[in-house]
Amino acid sequence: MAEDGRLPLEGIRVVEFVHVVMGPTCGLVLADLGADVIKVEPLDGDHTRKLTASGAGFFPTYNRNKKSLAVDLKSDAGREIVLKLIDSADVVTENFRPGAMDKLGFGYEQLKKMKPELIYCSLKGFLAGPYENRAGLDETAQMMGGLAYMTGPVGRPLRAGASVNDIMGGMFAVIAILAAIIERRTTGRGQYVKSALFENCAFLVGQHMTEGFMTGQPVVPMPDRIRAWAVYDTFRTSDGEMVFVGVVTDTQWKIFCEAFGLHELLADDHLKTNPQRVVARPRVIPIVTALFAKMTKAELLAKCEKLGLPFAPITRPEDLFEDPHLKASGGLTDITLMNGTKTQVPILPVEMDGRRFRTRLDLPKVGEHTREMLADLGYSAQQIDKLVADGVAHAA
Repeated sequence: MAEDGRLPLEGIRVVEFVHVVMGPTCGLVLADLGADVIKVEPLDGDHTRKLTASGAGFFPTYNRNKKSLAVDLKSDAGREIVLKLIDSADVVTENFRPGAMDKLGFGYEQLKKMKPELIYCSLKGFLAGPYENRAGLDETAQMMGGLAYMTGPVGRPLRAGASVNDIMGGMFAVIAILAAIIERRTTGRGQYVKSALFENCAFLVGQHMTEGFMTGQPVVPMPDRIRAWAVYDTFRTSDGEMVFVGVVTDTQWKIFCEAFGLHELLADDHLKTNPQRVVARPRVIPIVTALFAKMTKAELLAKCEKLGLPFAPITRPEDLFEDPHLKASGGLTDITLMNGTKTQVPILPVEMDGRRFRTRLDLPKVGEHTREMLADLGYSAQQIDKLVADGVAHAA
């Protein structure tokens, strides 16, 4: 954010045709950074608004700081509205099934003829190749991209506990969009950019691909892997809680042993180096486990923090609302849910000159900004009333 209060992407207009997580994440990042992001929705709204169970948090988390234009894309008048809107934009994003935007008349090749400087971003399951026309989900990407194999124990593939490919796919889309905006300054031309779930997952798992190549051994899933350090585990405390503790350098090993009274281990010549200690894990871990089992969670956390050792409580998502660091640092921002309930969601995990990016526009109601957008595009009040009355547009 500039000293005059301007946001980094102020002046950039983005029109998004997105749903669920991947596309909305891309728009969220751009919107939080100051872009004017207009969410084009069907008359009854993005179906993500209606998801329940594990999908209930999708819309509230990824749609702040956006404006909602609700319009019938299949009507001639609705298509005219959207084409005028796109003509005013710098960027279009979409994450619908392959070919869907082309059928509506809003594919890249169609829009490029109208506006050559347009940057058009598709967020899909796969980039170009044999799989590109397959339907893609975060879960399918995790299964076929090696992440589920690495997350669960041997023989029990397990998806990660968040929509990691959707979210990172949206982030990589932002990177490509910003690169295209910079390149446009030189060329004067827009371009078509893509981000995809499968390739994102392969990028995430790349370290394990390289590990297997370097070691010449099959890669072992994370729960069953040989630890890189002797003490790098979760331990149960006397009050039944779980705490992760790591001891990852020779210096930390000395500090750890001295502070916890493990003088016999410190004096053992067979435990002087980390490789030696890794080999001796079957001997070391039971000793550490028994030691920590005599301490409460609070005692163990306090001692590790004082010593400067890596440590972490095992936290549930709902606990983060009261996390002292997030609360003190302003890491959560206020939103109002569709039912009027107020809550908070995490903000972008970045700082620019010490500033964080918060909610400027609350979650939009379906069509909340329809009248504003239509007026901005040159429609008169009477024309807007007629479009709403004819069912071409919906205004909240």
